[in-house]
Amino acid sequence: QVQLAESGGGLVQAGGSLRLSCAASGRTFSWYDMGWYRQIPGKEREFVADISGSNGRTYYADSVKGRFTISRDNAENTVYLQMNSLKPEDTATYYCMSTVAGLAYWGRGTQVTVSS
Repeated sequence: QVQLAESGGGLVQAGGSLRLSCAASGRTFSWYDMGWYRQIPGKEREFVADISGSNGRTYYADSVKGRFTISRDNAENTVYLQMNSLKPEDTATYYCMSTVAGLAYWGRGTQVTVSS
């Protein structure tokens, strides 16, 4: 079982930046595919970005391309989401997700609020 803990959320003005972190348990973190999703109350959780464990390839939702960057530090068992040029529509709870051996694990989320 993999445990995930997000941090780094908060309140920021439009145009500002935040960096989210997700610390993962497990001794084989480098194998995990890691991703970030977000959710607004009453809406479905949506994909933001992910990074492969096997080759480090990254993928982004069109809505965040060019503004967000996902990265990982395998020595620290941590994945990051650098969010720049934030917009009010980026306001959501952000969740870290790990895919290991076909199973998905989720963190509890961290709130990001972007004021206009």
